[in-house]
Amino acid sequence: MLFRSMRLILLVITLDCCWGQRTEMSKYGRYIGDLARDVSGQVYAVSDEVLFIKGFVYGGTGPDAYFWTGNSSRPNPVGIIIPYPADYQGKEPPVLGRYDNKDVLLKLPLGVKVRDIRWLSVWCRRFAVDFGSVLFPADLDPPKPRVLSEFKRLAHGLRSGSVTILDAKTFYIPNLHYDGAAPDAFFWVGSGTEPTHQGIKVPNELGDQNVLRGYQGEDIEIQLPGDLTVHDIDWLSLWCVSFKQNFGHVMIPKNLDVPPALGQNQLTTTKSPSEMSSTAATTGQQSHEFDSCIQLLNGRMQVQWEAILDGVIIRLSARMEENEYMSFGISGAEGRTKMIGADVAVAYFNSDDNKFYAEDYILNAKAMCDGNNGVCPDSRIGGRNDVSMLYGQRVNGVTTVAYQRSLDAQQEKFDQVIPPVGRVNVIAAIGPLNSRKEANYHSTDRTGPQEDHRIDFTSRGVNQCPTLLAPEDKSKPHGSGSLPSLTTSTENAIQPWKPNVISGTTELRARIGPTGGKRGYTAITGQPSWGIAWYINDLLIPEIYVERGETYTFLVEGGNDQTNSARWHPLYITDNIEGGYGQKTDAQQREQRVFAGVEFDPSGFPFPTAAGSLCEWKHKTIDKWAESETFEDYKETLILECESGREQPANLTWTVPLDAPKTLYYQCYTHNSLGWKINVVDRGFQPPIARSVASPIESRFSFLTVLLSLSVLFL
Repeated sequence: MLFRSMRLILLVITLDCCWGQRTEMSKYGRYIGDLARDVSGQVYAVSDEVLFIKGFVYGGTGPDAYFWTGNSSRPNPVGIIIPYPADYQGKEPPVLGRYDNKDVLLKLPLGVKVRDIRWLSVWCRRFAVDFGSVLFPADLDPPKPRVLSEFKRLAHGLRSGSVTILDAKTFYIPNLHYDGAAPDAFFWVGSGTEPTHQGIKVPNELGDQNVLRGYQGEDIEIQLPGDLTVHDIDWLSLWCVSFKQNFGHVMIPKNLDVPPALGQNQLTTTKSPSEMSSTAATTGQQSHEFDSCIQLLNGRMQVQWEAILDGVIIRLSARMEENEYMSFGISGAEGRTKMIGADVAVAYFNSDDNKFYAEDYILNAKAMCDGNNGVCPDSRIGGRNDVSMLYGQRVNGVTTVAYQRSLDAQQEKFDQVIPPVGRVNVIAAIGPLNSRKEANYHSTDRTGPQEDHRIDFTSRGVNQCPTLLAPEDKSKPHGSGSLPSLTTSTENAIQPWKPNVISGTTELRARIGPTGGKRGYTAITGQPSWGIAWYINDLLIPEIYVERGETYTFLVEGGNDQTNSARWHPLYITDNIEGGYGQKTDAQQREQRVFAGVEFDPSGFPFPTAAGSLCEWKHKTIDKWAESETFEDYKETLILECESGREQPANLTWTVPLDAPKTLYYQCYTHNSLGWKINVVDRGFQPPIARSVASPIESRFSFLTVLLSLSVLFL
């Protein structure tokens, strides 16, 4: 009995000892192992970006020694430096000196993750000597931030995006809205199943405990006070102390495996939106420094890069509008610039959620993505997004987005390989986003021989960019986090063309042609364009006037090659301003009313009925919309090309219903935003005189044409 009791006591002591050790280790993150040989210290994974060495000891004898890491099986000369001190701003951190029981926090270089590396070493580059190292376990799973729900919406307009626990003391609250009208409101934490008056105040994003102001969609970070951590609380609330009212809260699960709070968030500096000007937006950190840079698109875009392990970090900066994208990537052909087959990243700022995005695209056709072909995000056509978004910024009209991608092709069907040695052809473009926040036809590109760019992504010190900042901000030095010098766009001053009008004819020929840049489709309709649009009676997206009860015939020559979405444009008539019926979901299709050009098979599946052979207006040389004061001038720069031996045009005959709404649209079945308005009028109505050469009225009433064309502005 005594022996059994002693065994029980020994077991309790052993468990208590082990539990105490495990608790201490959890304060620093996931334990990796101890450094060996001439150095010592316990190594922990704080998060996927941060390592911690408890009690680091090193004699400082190496003349060229650094913290060194890589993804080979053992430490060797093929690796990268982990800067220490982490906030060092020079080109290269100082050589490691002597350390005696020093706690060291290491921030991995931008784009490098703990899960990507296999060892940590104190390495002397000059003599290729490993002073001491630790190997990482294959199944290492670092602590990660935890995404919770959004704030429960109870009062004072409180709402937010999903709250994230960044580490054991830090909350990230995106898109916070609160009217600021409560007299005694604070961030408030405590224990229990719901918020109560027995709580603790949490400082605001500025670190003070003043009564909370109003928030209008801001992204903020707050930190728990003192020794308090998320493991000690059950909820976070926005609470009015005086009236003991909960305006909304989020619950915090137990046993969260989040990064410990060791100061890792202080290794990078992130401005809150309240610290920024009203013309700027930002996400993440911009402290990374690149030493390779080229300019593209006549100085409108800059591309900076740096190779890391098996990948590359790329930062794109472009002077562009908020509703535009910039794209950059590997050409679709070796040794020359080609759009088809290219593998690019499309980056943009989404003003709807105030976030930046970088998406992996495959360009398999010169057409807007229809869900199968075209300029498509990999994730939309069966692939995945292999581009890792790092950070973004928009200031003074310049959008900057940094992302990481692998050198290898992660998906054989979708991705191009970046050679580890040597140059590769690249392409770039700027253009409008469509309603899906996907790339439409580019409005700025230079992919011909006159700008045939080749890049060696593993090279360093390639700098073909100016050292000055953008004209709007000359007060800051060029370098880390600064905006690049980019050509100022003058396109905003360009006047749009006068809209075309067709009336007085019942036969309408529909062909395809260019949109006319920023003078044409977008300026006329206010909608993003793909880069091609309907030409009706050889006029760019005219407004067509039709009478109720009258029959009209559309002769459609938009292309009928279903294997090539760039050459398949069936025409249909709808009440939807965007069109694209064939690529919509069932629910979205039910929101449209179709008047002609679409029928349904016995199973209820829709199919287009008006897809004729292709006739297309094309540029004689390059797109000269910027030089063309009128559409008539622009049309002189185009030439009509039709398929040889083409079939007869498709015939869409439509009798306008007596109860048709006043405004309808002729659109493309397979793509969004190719057409424009059909104005439905009663018999006897005198519409504006047509500008179409097909109208017999124009030659007789040229004076009335001017008067009635002016009157359309007031309809």
